Amino acid sequence: MIILAIAFLGGVLTILSPCILPVLPFVFARADRPFRSHGLPMLSGMALAFTGIATLAAVGGSWVVELNEYGRYAAMALLAVFGLTLLLPAWADRMSRPLVALGMRLSQTEAGSPSARPPVLSPLLLGIGTGLLWAPCAGPILGLILTGAALNGASAGTSLLLLAYAAGACTSLAAALLFGGRVFSALKGSLRTGEWVRHAAGAAVLVGVGAIALGLDTGLLSQLSFATTSELEKTLLEKIEHRPAPPSLPRPGAGIDEPAMLPTAAREPAPARVLGTEGHFPPLAGATEWINSDPLTPEGLRGKVVLVDFWTYSCINCLRTLPYLRAWADKYKDAGLVVLGVHAPEFAFEKRSSNVRKATKDLGIGFPVAVDNDFAIWRGFGNRAWPAFYFIDALGRIRHHQFGENQYEEAEQVIQQLLQEAGRAQVPSGRVAPQGLGVQAAAASIAAASEETYLGYERGHNFASPGGVARDRANEYQGPASLPTNQWALAGDWTVERERAVLNRVDGRIAYRFHARDLHLVLGPSADGTPVRFKVLLDGKAPLADHGFDVDAQGNGVIDGQRLYQLVRQADGKERLFEIEFMDPGVQAYAFTFG
Repeated sequence: MIILAIAFLGGVLTILSPCILPVLPFVFARADRPFRSHGLPMLSGMALAFTGIATLAAVGGSWVVELNEYGRYAAMALLAVFGLTLLLPAWADRMSRPLVALGMRLSQTEAGSPSARPPVLSPLLLGIGTGLLWAPCAGPILGLILTGAALNGASAGTSLLLLAYAAGACTSLAAALLFGGRVFSALKGSLRTGEWVRHAAGAAVLVGVGAIALGLDTGLLSQLSFATTSELEKTLLEKIEHRPAPPSLPRPGAGIDEPAMLPTAAREPAPARVLGTEGHFPPLAGATEWINSDPLTPEGLRGKVVLVDFWTYSCINCLRTLPYLRAWADKYKDAGLVVLGVHAPEFAFEKRSSNVRKATKDLGIGFPVAVDNDFAIWRGFGNRAWPAFYFIDALGRIRHHQFGENQYEEAEQVIQQLLQEAGRAQVPSGRVAPQGLGVQAAAASIAAASEETYLGYERGHNFASPGGVARDRANEYQGPASLPTNQWALAGDWTVERERAVLNRVDGRIAYRFHARDLHLVLGPSADGTPVRFKVLLDGKAPLADHGFDVDAQGNGVIDGQRLYQLVRQADGKERLFEIEFMDPGVQAYAFTFG
């Protein structure tokens, strides 16, 4: 009922728009005739014609959605023609001349031979012709109705909303008709302003079409306003919906030189009922490999709601999102959701197909995964962090994005909203509450005081061994007498390379004084794949109850693959001295992460 009232009010406001001016001569031609026998039938014909044409436009909109990219090209061509009609009035007059001539013939026929057809039929037909001329006039409220029709398909509900909009417009025109020529004379003063707005809007539309064709800014046209009533209509919508401004995407073309590994994001308010548009679904052709699926495309996914997850398998923050991603993929699969993982590697070993495939299997990931070794998809989204979620609606528009963990309730609300917008029946309600195990368990409620620390010299910091790092050559390192908080050291014969430290002989050690609940270390076995045994100590003793998922209570463990290992999980997250000793050579150590 509320949306019907909004549609009606949007129609009432149409009379203030310059685009209604071409219709007014036909309306006021009836100012000297009885309203019931001439004005009312004509306005009824206008409303019916407008509703019919706009409904066909909604049907056409759904066809455009089905036609995918071909529909996009057709829409750009249609917008270009519309822009030219606004910019070149003479051309617009020639295009509308057949409709105008039809209206004039109907008017003259009635005036010349009143007995030729029933009194009501002629103004009704004139109204239908006028409705055809008026149909392209649309503001934000009409745009909302047509967008909903494109999403859900044309229906009786759509036609009812369009009829309410037309009834609102005809109500204001009826009032003008009852007041007669004085109102039309007053509106004539706005003709010069209307022409200026028409030219400016036409130029803006053509610029927008060019930008879209070049892929410069997919959101430009959604920012344009073609009528003076736009702000009034937008204000009306915002007052009722209470919607905030949509969040901004990362800057376009953001590089991958310094991507961020986001741990735990601050909780934000639940999303507004109407989400913004942040861009369109970029190509997926840059994927170097596909896992669990044949190659997917934005066009092939049109009509589905898609959640794109940027992750890498050694990232603890990414691993902790997996229980939710799996749960959403299972819960909403039948309702039309596709979860799509995009694996963008941080370390060189994460580019190996065998490693990614093994990790995907071991982590229980059954949804499609695009391997993005060249960061082509990453750049297409303008992404800048792991983990990152992008929510794409059934029309292929990016409607929301999230960086980091712990925004799961908001994410699921967005999923449900987009599925409902797409017209999916019986969208499941409620929220999932999966319990991750091991490295997939939820982060601590209190943020870690220690930060991610790399052991390679390219991004390494807080290194405390005397003499510093000897780059790319074997060196005998000594541990310091004591370690300050958040500093680390090597002991033994190591070669520190750009992104890792490699142990050359047995009995090598790594020490780190940390302050966090969990400690993880990204490790790999020797270059030939031989497993490496290790032992963990906390403050010089076995970890006992504080041991991690990959360690027993005595601190013993084995490195059998290149991945993230959970070595410590404390109950209280207090500051501790961590030490790990390797009983075999060849271990590859990459980075500490905490949680």
